[in-house]
Amino acid sequence: MNALSIEVSSLKKHYGDLKAVDGISFSVSKGEVFGLLGPNGAGKTTTIEIMEGLRQQDGGEVKVLGLDPWKNGYELHKKIGVIPQEFTFFEKITPREAIIYYADLFNVKVDADEILREVLLEDSGKRNFDNLSGGQKQKTGLALSLVNSPELLFLDEPTTGLDPNARRAIWEVIRNLKAKGKTIILTTHYLDEAQQLADRVAIMDHGKIVAMGTSEEIIQQHGSGERLEIHGNEKLADYIKANTDLQVEYNKAKEEITIPLKKKTDALAALAAAEQSGLEWGEIQTRQDSLDDVFVKLVNEPIGEQGEAPSREKSGKKRRR
Repeated sequence: MNALSIEVSSLKKHYGDLKAVDGISFSVSKGEVFGLLGPNGAGKTTTIEIMEGLRQQDGGEVKVLGLDPWKNGYELHKKIGVIPQEFTFFEKITPREAIIYYADLFNVKVDADEILREVLLEDSGKRNFDNLSGGQKQKTGLALSLVNSPELLFLDEPTTGLDPNARRAIWEVIRNLKAKGKTIILTTHYLDEAQQLADRVAIMDHGKIVAMGTSEEIIQQHGSGERLEIHGNEKLADYIKANTDLQVEYNKAKEEITIPLKKKTDALAALAAAEQSGLEWGEIQTRQDSLDDVFVKLVNEPIGEQGEAPSREKSGKKRRR
């Protein structure tokens, strides 16, 4: 059995009548990428801040790398790396200088050029921060989170606002970090990103975990399964329904016939009936729910739409590194 980097049991955090975190439990294995998903206000940020030692829980137990984050914060912060949302830094410092500066703060010796290579930033290491692209700024944040050789990384929406190419560059960095055995906690508003990067995900809503497992497990448990979609009219839908044992649904606005597939041969039966009908039909495709589809079914609000519990800036306790 893999050693655990994080153990969370019956965790609670309340703000007055608001149950920001309402009795959640989960664990994260060493070397795992664990995605924490949910709309703003679901309790993700509060959970992350408790694990980082920035907030004290009201109930339950938390162990991060075997330590209590609140009681042993100074010791813990030497072992973790953090990149916050929308990372920013001194405008006139270069990524290479920033790494050296952080190394001085941690009182460690580092090879700045090696860290720049690790985050794919070696070509921009001597450019001022304010002249970097959004993706390069995020890579700078990743570089700084690695200065203390952390065992565990907290990446809070590391690709928000980036273009597709920059996002994929950050994905490559994260995959390389995982390959080196780093444990990573990832929050993101991009469900495709979680599906691509995370070994397991937990979906939170209103302070509770409503689903947890691999993306495939969650899709299988909560999704609609594989289905055949045929572009055609309502008469065709009625014909297929009358001449097969299949469940047939029709969307008039899209002129789309949907047929859940319990087995692969159901698709052949549906297409055979469509051909026999003598009616016109167009594009066909088989489709299965994505993690994004399942997310919409499970939570009450679209991702990124609600307010959140008090943020780091309002927490009354500043980040300790």
